[in-house]
Amino acid sequence: MRFLVLLAMLALAAVVIVLVLYALGGLSPDGRRRTPPEVRWEADTESSGGVTTVIVRHVARDAAGLVTEHGRQTIAAIPDDAPDWEIRYHDAMAQARSRVAALGSEAD
Repeated sequence: MRFLVLLAMLALAAVVIVLVLYALGGLSPDGRRRTPPEVRWEADTESSGGVTTVIVRHVARDAAGLVTEHGRQTIAAIPDDAPDWEIRYHDAMAQARSRVAALGSEAD
């Protein structure tokens, strides 16, 4: 009988520990340990209203792959009908990649 009481107490303690970890955010709902979201700078483009905008975004990706944007910097806004669109776009993307490298090295 004492063995069953001891076994029940151990099971109850395990349940309490798991619930505390959930409450404190140590476990995700699927039972794995949560990892902090990966925060980084990345180059991106947006196109709307006849303008292509090259931007650098500060984003966080969680374990599920969901993206949260924390900030952005506009590198260039290029009208879609500009005769030199491709040259300006490639120059802006090169600037954006350079900015990503610089901002990433500052974070390290």
